[in-house]
This record gives sequence, structure tokens and C-alpha cells, in this order.
Amino acid sequence: MNLKEEIYKLKKEKNAVILAHYYQEDAIQEIADYVGDSLGLSQKAAETDASIIVFAGVHFMAETAKILNPTKKVLLPDLNAGCSLAESCPPDEFEKFIKAHPDHTVVTYVNCSAEVKALTDIVCTSSNALKIIESIPEETPIIFAPDRNLGKYIIKETGRDMLLWDGSCVVHEAFSIEKLLELHKQYPDHKIIAHPESEEHILKTATYIGSTSGMINYVKEHANEKFIVATEAGILYKMQQEVPNTELIPAPAKEDNTCACSECAYMKVNTLQKLYDCLANEAPYVEVPEDIRKRALVPIERMLELSK
Repeated sequence: MNLKEEIYKLKKEKNAVILAHYYQEDAIQEIADYVGDSLGLSQKAAETDASIIVFAGVHFMAETAKILNPTKKVLLPDLNAGCSLAESCPPDEFEKFIKAHPDHTVVTYVNCSAEVKALTDIVCTSSNALKIIESIPEETPIIFAPDRNLGKYIIKETGRDMLLWDGSCVVHEAFSIEKLLELHKQYPDHKIIAHPESEEHILKTATYIGSTSGMINYVKEHANEKFIVATEAGILYKMQQEVPNTELIPAPAKEDNTCACSECAYMKVNTLQKLYDCLANEAPYVEVPEDIRKRALVPIERMLELSK
């Protein structure tokens, strides 16, 4: 069986759309209708007229699509596709944290559960985080969750005094500063670009800091240069397509692994076979309780409105 052909056939029969994150395996990115970062995927999910959304990403992304599309079926190839950052912010503990700091506007990074979004005033992504924070009056105190590294970066860039939740992404904290500096010594003509979820000492080495889509755009605008890329290695597939003649090297991880780069094990649990199976069986699917969905929808819509 040719999986790709069968997926195309099923997609047409069922009026389905496949949305994929840049960190998915190459074969999934090839077959997707849209490949993007969290902001782009949220925008596509909000505007799709498909009956079924197949979300090739992780659980919080599929939840966001369901929050925006309550009448559509949202499929996730593997329900085990979680997120270390989302897991670092349990809803009950976060609710206590909010109650302990009243009168704060609560901003959460999209990498969190629907329950946490439901406790939020406005959601952001790494693409629009600075814009979202700058839209809040200067005198208003802010809680930012769950990523402390992104929070520190925003504080540095905006000068805002934010109260940070102590969460992080294991992928973006896996980069080795020693190995990175050693790699840069070997390739001194390569610029380092990094995602703001990375630790501060990694960001200090970077010529450019931005979201996954921001990094891709930066490389496209500087296609005659060479780069060391500090984010999940899955981005290199799309990036290399955009700049086929540019040399790209993944930033090294602390622990040795098969590619010596940083990969998200959660993102990689999805496979082309699982994508076919979930579309054929219309399962597993993601549900969000209606009371939580309605509350979580408000901060997401605020973000989307500000991101137009």
C-alpha cells in the first residue's frame, strides 16, 4: 500500500485537512496541507472549512484546534504526543499561583493545556509574544507562564517586570553551550540562530532569536549565509527546502544521540502510518469539555485578533 496515495484519497473522501508542525518527521511535512508554527497553525485551524482536522503535532495543538472548531472532528495520530512544557504547568497548581497573585493579567504561552488556557486572560506564541505583552498597559502587573526562558527573553526585550511560572521545554534546554561554542569554533562563518525557549546562555550566542517561522524567514532573507540552528532539528527539513543552497547545522545537544542534535520525542511519536490509521478510523480524536472550551476560547481569540 502506498501510504501517501491512500492518505490523499481519504483526505478527499472525508473533506479532511492535515495541519503539521515544523517539528514533525519529513514524510508528514511532505503530505500536509499546511506546515507551520503554533501561531500559523492556530490561524489555519480557525479558518478551515474542512469537516475533519488531522493535527500532526502534539496534544495542546490539537486541543487548540478543537477549541476553535467545536463542531469539527479533530484527530491526533497518537494521543501520547504530549509536551514537556505543557506538563510543567499543572492546572490546579497554576490556579493556586494565580489566586496568590491577584490583580495580575495572566498571559500564557500556547504550549499549555486547555485547562490552563481557561485560566488565562490572553494567549501568545513565540511569534507574537512581544506584541501581546506590549499591548498590555505598562502599569498592569503580568503573570507569564509556563516557559521561564521565553519569559526572561520577553522581560529583556520589553523591560516589563513579569512574574514567571517556573516551566521549561526539555528540547530547548538540551543544547550544550560547550558543544555549541566548540562547533562555532569549527565553523566560525556560520551564524547562530535560536528559539527564545532556549536558555539565556544559548541566546547570548545568537545573531538572531525568533520563533520557528521567524527563523525560517530570517534564513530566507540571508540565503547567502551559513547557519547553526538552535531549535528542534525537525525545522531543518522545511528550512533547507526554502534555502537549498544554504549550509545548515543543527545545534548540538548535551547528551549524545543518533543525530547529536535536539529532537522532541513527543513530536516524533507521530508517523505516516499512524496518520493514515487515524484518518481511516477517525480516531483517536481530541475532546475538550464545553465549559473549559468556552473559557479557553476567549484568550485564544484575543491573541488571534491582535495577530491580524
